Amino acid sequence: MKIYFNEKGQLYFDGHDVGKSVEEYCGDSDYEYIYTVEPEEVNKFYNLLSIRDGDQSALLQEIKNRFSVNKAYSLFGVFMRENNIKFGSFTRP
Repeated sequence: MKIYFNEKGQLYFDGHDVGKSVEEYCGDSDYEYIYTVEPEEVNKFYNLLSIRDGDQSALLQEIKNRFSVNKAYSLFGVFMRENNIKFGSFTRP
């Protein structure tokens, strides 16, 4: 999994799983998933996570610290929904 900002200031959280268990669960051995958060929604993270406004490096590090677990994608989605952060998502088996 990777989390990063693109040149437009959008936050991307993406991952890619492969293997037998993925194939058993999804019917394909390859599974891709992405969250996209627009800049105005990204601003909500700074207050929620006690990060100085605009400090993208600190924000990425804090998100990594909190969500570096096996179910990171799911947990990050729950966190955003619970905190009314709008985001786009994409999955592809």
